[in-house]
Amino acid sequence: MKKLVIGIISILFLIVAVSCSKEEEQSADLPEMVEVNLSINPEPAKLNQPVTFEAKVSQGKEAVNDADEVIFEIWRSKDEKHQKIAIKNPKNGIYRLEKSFDQEGTYYIITHVTARDMHNMPKKEFVVGTPSEKEDPNAKDSMEG
Repeated sequence: MKKLVIGIISILFLIVAVSCSKEEEQSADLPEMVEVNLSINPEPAKLNQPVTFEAKVSQGKEAVNDADEVIFEIWRSKDEKHQKIAIKNPKNGIYRLEKSFDQEGTYYIITHVTARDMHNMPKKEFVVGTPSEKEDPNAKDSMEG
């Protein structure tokens, strides 16, 4: 009877040890997250002057030049109309957009980046000329469609 109990306990320990080593192998195989560093220059922006938006996309230490999709979504605070601009042809993992604004106020930008089976959506607020009333922080971030 003792041999049977010792045998069963030994088999259970073996099963636990094998399953733990498989979990460690799987976690080591996970790719690093795709990171997006969004910058706006100049900030604050001036009316009718170009503003440069840059999304620096990387995975670990590697620049990502092969993103499936990079879209800049820009809108003025409290405005239901959102402009979406797709960006192609990055340089060193930097996806760039230059745009001028003909209306002062507080604006928002979300960069939708899909790369290497991951999605990242950093959002920033910026001002053109004189700020306007900000959006409700509990409001929906994006107006799709």
